[in-house]
Amino acid sequence: AKAQGGGMLLALLGWISSCVTTFVPLWKNLNLDLNELEVWNMGLWQVCITQEEGVVECQAHGSFLALPPELRISRLLMCLSNGLGLLGCLLAALGLEGWRACEDKPGRKRRLLLGGGVTLGVAGITTLVPVSWVAYNTVLDFWDETVPDIVPRWEFGEATFLGWFAGAFLAAGGLLLACSARSTTTATPLAPACRRAPAAPGPAGGHHLHAKNADLVI
Repeated sequence: AKAQGGGMLLALLGWISSCVTTFVPLWKNLNLDLNELEVWNMGLWQVCITQEEGVVECQAHGSFLALPPELRISRLLMCLSNGLGLLGCLLAALGLEGWRACEDKPGRKRRLLLGGGVTLGVAGITTLVPVSWVAYNTVLDFWDETVPDIVPRWEFGEATFLGWFAGAFLAAGGLLLACSARSTTTATPLAPACRRAPAAPGPAGGHHLHAKNADLVI
């Protein structure tokens, strides 16, 4: 039960963090040397400019096809991750021991819990892949020697680190839930034997006891 609760908590934290990572425009940051009062932030959906006065101006990307390949595929993978994370949380919640759903069918509850754990693990992978891909290309562009030094370089944004944590939480939560479902499966075959152990003594049992006592007396 503790493993299921911990796995569910990690999964929910990972799913919420993944949703935030998908929509915040903080995947890349750019500080202009010529104008240090402006900070550029890029996300999967828009680019924002933050000025010294605190004014933020955002503009959506013009065309999906005009985006770099890593941003196009990252947008699709992050949306897929959000959907898989929600589905995994719902399946795992139905398979938890504390919920009354499918209590009369323990096998179905185990399958729901195992399916939810596997789905959450896939959601974690689909979060880690796009975040790591964008981070890798950011590092390559930052150290590109063919670009003059006076040209400003994009750096990691806050959403990059949040995405790594989200993917790790989703994968860890899914692993805990899947392992708890497997441990429950291995423990269930002992239940029928435990139920048959306290067999009530019938009349035949009493007759045999009386017969043994009679033999002793003789």
